[in-house]
Amino acid sequence: MHVLSKKPLREFWSAHPDAERPLRRWFRTVSKVEWKSFADVRATYANADQVDRFTVFNIGGNKYRLIAVIHYNRRKVFVRHVLTHKEYDLGKWKDD
Repeated sequence: MHVLSKKPLREFWSAHPDAERPLRRWFRTVSKVEWKSFADVRATYANADQVDRFTVFNIGGNKYRLIAVIHYNRRKVFVRHVLTHKEYDLGKWKDD
């Protein structure tokens, strides 16, 4: 898959240095896979959730959330948000 973009990941780990390693790992993994459906995502990330048009990944032992939109037919993963658990719970990301 082609991940767009790495910038939100870098910005997030600049503010939360402990997130850098798991976010880099997520980026490497997703860049190598060829998902055709959400079932494929779940095969790679068993704890991923589908919330409306978003796919939510638990990052760093469930400490952080990565919100993405996946276009399976175009092989693109759009990183929309990287949030702390507290920010995620506010739900403002759903308005995006």
